[in-house]
Amino acid sequence: MIKVLSPEEKEGLLGTLKVRFEKNMHRHENLEWDKVQVKLEANPRKIWSLNEMEITGGEPDIISYDQENDEYIFCDCSKETPKGRRSICYDREALESRKKHKPENSAMDMANEMGIELITEQQYRALQELEIFDQKTSSWVKTPADIRKLGGALFCDYRYGHVFLYHNGADSYYAARGFRGSLRV
Repeated sequence: MIKVLSPEEKEGLLGTLKVRFEKNMHRHENLEWDKVQVKLEANPRKIWSLNEMEITGGEPDIISYDQENDEYIFCDCSKETPKGRRSICYDREALESRKKHKPENSAMDMANEMGIELITEQQYRALQELEIFDQKTSSWVKTPADIRKLGGALFCDYRYGHVFLYHNGADSYYAARGFRGSLRV
């Protein structure tokens, strides 16, 4: 499958991203949209991934710039975990281990299909420093191998003025739990 947007889709997405970028300068002070757009134009596959983030309800925006690697870091900035990525378990192994009532997909599989990464606990905490997210939902975060090996997975949310990190069986899924992704461009 070719993972490139049509010229019309690309133009529409870039317009949406530019408006969001300009409306939320507190997320990326001192960055300029024109430089971001040049990087995006050079990476059609990354534009496709950003579109996947957008159509699943993620509202991607730039949250930081990695000067050493000259990369802009996009992250899902929807107020709640993206609607198009909820009711999923953590990964393929968890999905296959369920005997009945299997969810349609897993967070790790969806992220891989979209060309993005699940955010880590540290990235989740940094995101919450920019503004408040997940006051009614929760988001799976990248889980360390030693925890996953024992059947668990981690998720975070924001309640009572704090970020909370929890654990659950990786095969669990809830209508209010999805995942937030990030993409380096």
